[in-house]
Amino acid sequence: MTVLQMDVTTQAIVVDETLPHSPATVWRVLTDGTLMSRWMMPPDGFEPVVGTAFTFQTTAAGAWDGLIRCEVLEVEPQKRLSYSWRGGHSDNVGYGSQLDTEVTWILSEMNGGTRLRLVHSGFLVPRNNVAYRNMSTGWTKVIKQLGDVTGGQN
Repeated sequence: MTVLQMDVTTQAIVVDETLPHSPATVWRVLTDGTLMSRWMMPPDGFEPVVGTAFTFQTTAAGAWDGLIRCEVLEVEPQKRLSYSWRGGHSDNVGYGSQLDTEVTWILSEMNGGTRLRLVHSGFLVPRNNVAYRNMSTGWTKVIKQLGDVTGGQN
């Protein structure tokens, strides 16, 4: 029997931001579906409860319906939120290629504010190069919008 090994390389997007708001305020903006829709996309079915399946809808492409399927993997209130992020289709190349990744938000209290770290991991190279490139820029914008929404919550 011959066993083939594939050299699989993954990439992760990491964005760090310090927000002048308490971890409780940032947590509320990360976990309230109505507030999430103001800085990202409206979630369908989201609750910060491990095992909860939810979706986001984005622009469809080729064989992909544009649905991002997620499941809450970890919840540590005011400290850590993690969920799977799956989308795309195996028939697509470039935008809409199959994606099976994980999004993790890490909150740390510091000097009257919160350090917010986003880690979006599991991008397969080269299949997910377009998603990695687009989302690297996109997450930076999303974090800014999240900060703007957080500012209105104090």
